[in-house]
Amino acid sequence: MRSIFLLTGNFHRKVSKPPEGGAVIVAALAIILAGFSALSQNSPPPPRIASGEIIGFLTKTIDWYHQTAAEQQIANEPADVTFVDEDQRVAPQVVQQAFDFARQQAQSANKEPKSTQTAAPANAPSQYQSLAQAAGQADQQVQQAQNNLDELKAKLETSMGRRRSDLESQIAAAQSDLGLLQARRDTLNSMLDFINGASAGGLGATGLRAQIEELARSVPAALNESGSKNASGQPAAAETAKAQAAAQKPEPGGLWGLGEDLFSLSRKKHTLQQEIAATSALQQSSAKLRAPMVAALKSLIQAGNNLTNQSKNGDPKALAQQKQQLDALTAEFKQLSAALLPLGKQNVLLDLYKRNLANWEDAVKSEFSTELRALLTRAGGLAILILIVIGLGELWRKAIYKYVQDGRRRYQFLLLRSIALWIAIAIVVALTFATQLSSVVTFAGLLTAGIAVALQNVIVSIVGYFFLIGKFGIRVGDRVQISGVNGEVVDVGLVRMHLMELSSDGIDVQPTGRVVAFSNAIVFQPTAGLFKQIPGTSFLWHEITLTFSLDTDYHKLKQEVLEAVERALAEYHEGIERQRRQLEMSLSSVSAAELKPRVRLHFTASGIEVLVRFPVVLQKAGEITDAVMKELLATVEHDPKLKLVGTDVPKVPVGT
Repeated sequence: MRSIFLLTGNFHRKVSKPPEGGAVIVAALAIILAGFSALSQNSPPPPRIASGEIIGFLTKTIDWYHQTAAEQQIANEPADVTFVDEDQRVAPQVVQQAFDFARQQAQSANKEPKSTQTAAPANAPSQYQSLAQAAGQADQQVQQAQNNLDELKAKLETSMGRRRSDLESQIAAAQSDLGLLQARRDTLNSMLDFINGASAGGLGATGLRAQIEELARSVPAALNESGSKNASGQPAAAETAKAQAAAQKPEPGGLWGLGEDLFSLSRKKHTLQQEIAATSALQQSSAKLRAPMVAALKSLIQAGNNLTNQSKNGDPKALAQQKQQLDALTAEFKQLSAALLPLGKQNVLLDLYKRNLANWEDAVKSEFSTELRALLTRAGGLAILILIVIGLGELWRKAIYKYVQDGRRRYQFLLLRSIALWIAIAIVVALTFATQLSSVVTFAGLLTAGIAVALQNVIVSIVGYFFLIGKFGIRVGDRVQISGVNGEVVDVGLVRMHLMELSSDGIDVQPTGRVVAFSNAIVFQPTAGLFKQIPGTSFLWHEITLTFSLDTDYHKLKQEVLEAVERALAEYHEGIERQRRQLEMSLSSVSAAELKPRVRLHFTASGIEVLVRFPVVLQKAGEITDAVMKELLATVEHDPKLKLVGTDVPKVPVGT
């Protein structure tokens, strides 16, 4: 186009002295008009963009601008502030350029002749379409009348005499006709302008300019530079991002914190990818609008180059025609370039915006890779620590089986090992997942308080378990009495124990067929009462009461009864002696004489009552009692001086 303007300047210099003579001037004007008509016929008409496309493009731009607000929500680090600041500086300019383009198109449409404008939309009522057609016909009639009047005036300049008078009369009539047609055209165009400019009157059409301004009111911050900045002169969005970054959380130090950061970075990366896709889509829409204008602009440039390459040989008429054509091309070029310039600027801004988003995405990807490696490293460390703890636990288990021979003690150590193993694993996992130790302590305190309130009975039962398996505790096979229930222990769990209920008639002990469950917390109940054998012993004291006549020898009676009991217990003496020694090992205050039979005599109204008390092995209690009873009866039968008048074998509680 520089050649166009140079050629135009040369033309002005060459025709600064026009040729003399009115005929020559008229001929030159005719040639110029003919050349302009030829140019208008050969060059394509300037492209026009439909109102729907313009409004659709503005809508896409506004949607894109609203979508950029998501960047403020994901900016939670100082590094993000720079990217957000740059984007918030470019985004309003993108919107501004889109509205500049739309307003320029609306202004160009208003300058076009009414006959070339779209009078009414396709969905408008038929009466408004008829009105638009009538307005177009009125414009054509006015133009035709004006052309006729111009022809008459041209003839009047060369006419003389009567011919001139007739032409003056025709000119007066033509002017009146033109005035009437102009009044009719102005009325129709005024009504049509009202229909096209109504935005809320329910007329079925909305003016392009009104729609543009309505859309502009939905993004005041983007179109008003002062509204997008605060008192400090910085963009409000950037200040918000800075405030968010200043209040960011500390650097994560645990698996849980790293996992949260990875999730946040993944969401941030997804948001940036959506922003880049939306920006590319807006660029494509802008390119679609620019394509016909760029093609037309190239055609104008080609036409200008063709004109400048034509040789006119200094002919004033040819130069005048060339100037007229170049002026027309220049005016059209300016109009077209003015419409294309906002879209070109917007494309440059969108390139900057997308490049900034791409840089931001690269930074997020780099941070994501770094934290992913840190997460995998910590997870690997956690797995190694857990394997080390499990390995130490396995060594502990082998040491227990090697050095602890007692089954009861072995079970206790194995249980202690399991508890310590799980506690160690829980501590390792907690320290690995937690970001800070203080958070672990706080969480553990709250968790412990909640568990203590909700599971207090369970906790007491677990504590009671360790009392039950202690030195004077119980184990499977022991015969005990709990809350008046006699039974044999069949299971001791971490929370409760089970007894097989036993019944006794004083000699034989038989299962009742029922199992009784007790909570381990019973050891802390003062009124419950838990009776069991001394550890390592299984003996009971049985009693037999014999009543002899009053004339029986007192001293002889006591001696013979005691000897009979000792003879009956002689077979079981070794087992009872072994339990005596166990007593001395368990309870140093117990003497050896305490496990020997005892005989007590006292006088009653019915005779001499002899109370025989003797120890029996728990598993053979009935057998020993029968042997003692048989030996006593045999002694009475062999000595006629011993007159037995009654016997009594009281029921002895099991386990006592």
